Parts: sequence; structure tokens; C-alpha cells
Amino acid sequence: MNLNENHFQIFGVPARFEVDLSALEARYRELQREVHPDRFAGASQAEQRVSMQLSTRVNEAYQTLKSPLRRAAYLLHLQGVDPEFETNTAMPAEFLAEQMERREELEAAVAASDWQRLIALSSDLGMDQDALFARIERQLEAGDWKEAAATLRQLKFLEKFGEDIASAEERLDA
Repeated sequence: MNLNENHFQIFGVPARFEVDLSALEARYRELQREVHPDRFAGASQAEQRVSMQLSTRVNEAYQTLKSPLRRAAYLLHLQGVDPEFETNTAMPAEFLAEQMERREELEAAVAASDWQRLIALSSDLGMDQDALFARIERQLEAGDWKEAAATLRQLKFLEKFGEDIASAEERLDA
């Protein structure tokens, strides 16, 4: 392993959306045993520095590859495609209308302290995310980078909504 390898190369897996998460975790543990700075405590300063850099790269690669959203963004990055999270806010009108309805439903559920509605919102969100992940996998496999970037922006939007649901649940728990 070297510092110039991409995340997939570090883990020895094909650069594609579908990843075997249990194999990824097992390889992560192996790599950490090999490069962890504790193993190089008695080594030279240069070896300690390289160990620290490699350990950081392994952690970064693992965090990216284990997250479907981050993995998709990384695959686009490898193709030189910027998903334009901050600058491209264009989304299909139907998608945006659904999200506005969801936001209103979330507000109503919180106002009513309605756990069942929160659970239903979370479940619906999960199904929508699964459908978009299936779509982005097809788009990435087909090399449809522009559409994959658009789908990724939708997924990022849904991820934020999921965080808002979790935050609402914490507030109701308190």
C-alpha cells in the first residue's frame, strides 16, 4: 500500500458502487494492524510519520467506502465529476414537492409528539433512499455520470432530512 493509491486500491476491491461491507471491515482491521502508529513507536521519525500518514489514509478510505453516499461521491470524483452539492440546487419539481410535504409532516409530528408518524416518516425515507441507491448504482455502472451526480444530490437532500428526523426524535426523547 502507498499514499498514491485510491481508496478502492488501498482495500484491494473493484472501483464500483457495490461493496462487500463485511469484507471491507475485515480488510480494514488487517490494514490497521499493519500500519497503526503503535507498531512503529520504536521506529525512526520518518517511519513513524509514514505510519501515521498510512493509518490516516486507511481510516479515510474506510469511512468513504463504508458509506454508500460517500462511496458514490468518491466514484464520481474518480471520474472527474463534481456533484456540485453547493452550487447546483436544481431538482425535479416532483421530488421537491414531496420533500416539502415531508417537512410539513415532520413539523406536525413533532408538534403532536407523534412517535408513530416519526417512525413512518423514517421508514418511508429509508425506502426512498434504497430506491435512489439502486438507481445511482445503475447510473454509475453505465457511466452516466451526469445523472448519477443528480441522483447523488437528491440522496444528499434525503440524508439531511434523515438527520432532521433523528434530531426531532432526540428532542421528543428529552
